[in-house]
Amino acid sequence: MKTYDVTALGELLIDFTENGMSEQGNPLLEANPGGAPCNVLAMLNRLGKKTAFIGKIGNDMFGDRLEAVLSGTGIDTRGLKRDEKVHTTLAFVHTKEDGDRDFSFYRNPGADMMLTEEDLDEELIKNCRIFHFGTLSMTHEGCRRATERAISIAEESGAILSFDPNLREPLWESLDEAKSRILFGMQHCQILKISDNEIQWLTGEADFDRGIGILKERFRIPLILLSLGKEGSRAYMKDLKAEYPAFVQADTIETTGAGDTFCACVLNFVLEHGWRDYTEQELKEMLCFANAAASLITTRKGALRVMPDKDEVEALARR
Repeated sequence: MKTYDVTALGELLIDFTENGMSEQGNPLLEANPGGAPCNVLAMLNRLGKKTAFIGKIGNDMFGDRLEAVLSGTGIDTRGLKRDEKVHTTLAFVHTKEDGDRDFSFYRNPGADMMLTEEDLDEELIKNCRIFHFGTLSMTHEGCRRATERAISIAEESGAILSFDPNLREPLWESLDEAKSRILFGMQHCQILKISDNEIQWLTGEADFDRGIGILKERFRIPLILLSLGKEGSRAYMKDLKAEYPAFVQADTIETTGAGDTFCACVLNFVLEHGWRDYTEQELKEMLCFANAAASLITTRKGALRVMPDKDEVEALARR
């Protein structure tokens, strides 16, 4: 028996999101805790799963805040390290009229980049059923080596590996380097969550099914999830393809955390149903719940602290 359902490694940061205007006409910014891996863990905790996080923050006021928030959500923080010299990473998020976002990162360097192999709590990796990772922990040499070491430990321990590329172009020295790291992640995962713009950029295919076909043939990934925003999502497993429409909300505020919430619900389905070949109906059930949860988070500011609970998601899914 493994101690943790999911252990994730990666970035933990502050997302400054717009929240109205001042009397002088200046945008007011709210400091929301963020970072894709922890968003995934926060949703899993809301669904009753036991999770742990591995990452690094600064020894500053933002680091204090992030550690307190993670502990408050129930995420195990023993793998969270502090850097005495480098500040906590900050991201400024501009929300467009359609709810999509532009990011400006203050991360050159940021504390999350300073994670090293020596910082890894190997027991958190060895004792998890699923190990989840992305690419932002592979943008620089030190944290890249730490990520690769963690992946190796997870594989040796028999964990299922889950990968979300979560491409953020401004954080890479070149898009060729980003592509190289994404392809590396795909070589080491059994579950891949990828977005519509990422699959088109990566494969050069405008047709999503053809793009997924290229990945399936090259990497033999057992379960691939494609998020399509307002168009819903698709799941690919062996020769099966399932799709489910989005639950479009009239009161959508922003899309921050929607993909992470979706990913968490997929992992929750795997944990509850066992890792095996699913039927088309089971894949649709998975997508329905995940789409509903992702839709709910778009109606809330931030993500990590405001994840929906199971009853909320099921109520929307039944509509």
